[in-house]
Amino acid sequence: MSVLQLPAELWLQVFSFLSWRDKLNVRCTCAHFKYLLDKSRPLWRGFCVVLKDFSRYNPPFWRSLAERRVDVIVVRSGKRKHLKQLATWLPALGALRLDDWREGGVTELKLFHRMQCLSVTSCSAPLKNVDFLFSLSQQLLQLRLCNVKLTCTASHLLAALSQLTRLTLLQLHHDGSLRVPTLSGVLTHLSELKHLSWTMITYRTLSHDFFSPAHLTAGGGALQLSDLQLLNYDAVVTQEVLQPLSHLRSLSIFHLYSVPGPICHLQTWLTSLPQLLSLSVHGGHPLAVYADFLPSSLLSLTLCVDLQPEDLQVVSRRAPHLEHLHLEPWSSSTSLVRLLPQLFPHLRTLRIRHHHLSDNDFLHLQQLQHLVTLEVLDSFYKPDPTDPSWVIHQPSPRLRQLISDLQELTNHRVQVITSSHREPLSCHCI
Repeated sequence: MSVLQLPAELWLQVFSFLSWRDKLNVRCTCAHFKYLLDKSRPLWRGFCVVLKDFSRYNPPFWRSLAERRVDVIVVRSGKRKHLKQLATWLPALGALRLDDWREGGVTELKLFHRMQCLSVTSCSAPLKNVDFLFSLSQQLLQLRLCNVKLTCTASHLLAALSQLTRLTLLQLHHDGSLRVPTLSGVLTHLSELKHLSWTMITYRTLSHDFFSPAHLTAGGGALQLSDLQLLNYDAVVTQEVLQPLSHLRSLSIFHLYSVPGPICHLQTWLTSLPQLLSLSVHGGHPLAVYADFLPSSLLSLTLCVDLQPEDLQVVSRRAPHLEHLHLEPWSSSTSLVRLLPQLFPHLRTLRIRHHHLSDNDFLHLQQLQHLVTLEVLDSFYKPDPTDPSWVIHQPSPRLRQLISDLQELTNHRVQVITSSHREPLSCHCI
C-alpha cells in the first residue's frame, strides 16, 4: 500500500509521537507529509521558533508559520521593524521573547492584541521607558524582564507593573541599580499573581509591609502567591514580614554571597512557612545551620550548598516524605549518593552530577524503588587527557554504559535524562 492510500488520521497519529526536530525532518520528505503536518495545528501546539537575521525569511516561510499557528517566537538581536514584520504575518502570536534587543523602545508590541506572555532578556541597549506595558495591561498573563537596563525611575516601573492586573507570573531580574523599598504597592494590584521572581539586593531589615500593605497584614489577609524566587538575597526578615505569604508553597533563595553573614535568615523563612512543599537553596550558610528548621511538609528539595553526609540524615528525619531531590553539594564528599536509597526511599525524581562518582555508587540508585526520572547534570567528557581544552558535551562512553546498566537493573523503570530542555521564555538566572 502506498503512502497516499493510508488515511490521514493514521499518519497524524504517528506524527504525534515525533519530536519537534523529527516533525521538521518528515515535513521535508514529500509534499503530502508537508501538507498533513502544516494543516494539523494540534501537532504544533507549544512549538517555538527562534528568529534571527530577518532578511533570510521569505513569504513562503512566514506562510508556513502562519498555517501552523506557531504561538511562541524568540527574536534574537532584533529591532522595531522586525516586530512590525512579525505582527503582519503572526498577528495572533501568544508568547514572545526578545533576546538581545538592539533598540531603546518596543512600542510596536501594541500590535500584538493576543499576546499573553512577554519576555525581554539581555538587552544590549537600555530601554528608555516601560510605557509599552500600559498597552498590554489587559492581556498580559506573564512578564519576564531579565538583565534589562531601565532608564526610568523605580516609581514609574512600579506604576506600570501595577496596571498589569491579570498577571499570574512576574519576573524582574536586575543588577541592583533598581531601588525598590517595598513590593506592597505592586502586589496589592496584582491579585491574580501566583509566581514572583525578584532580585533582592539589600542588607536592611525588610519593612513589616514589604510584601503586603499594613492594613492587609493587620487584618490577617494573605497574598495568593504560591511560588516565590529571590535572587541575590541577603535581606533581614521577621515573621511579621512573612505573615502575608501563608499561601506560599514553593520558595527559592539564591544568595548574594557564598560566604554567609553572621545570621541565617533562612531559619525565619522556614519557621514562618510550615506548609512549604518545595524549597531551593543556592549558596549562603551550610545546610547544617538550618537543616533542623526544614518543614515536614517538604516534597521537593534543591540543595546547592555546603553539606556533609550527616546533614542529609537530619534532612531525612525532618522531611521523611521527600519525592524530588536536586543535589549539588559544594563539599568533595563522594559518599552522599550511596546514602540516598536509605535516607529518601520515596524519591521519584533525582538530579545529580556523576563526575567523581564511582560506578558502584551510581548503580546503587537501583535501590530507589519509586525512582522514575534520573537527571545527570554533567554529561560531558574530555577524550584526550593531554588536551583539557577539548570537551565533548555529550555523555561519555562510560556514562552511557552506566545508564544502560541502571536501566537494565530497574527493568527500564527509570528514565535517565542527560540534556535538560529549558522553557523557551525563561532566562538563565535560575
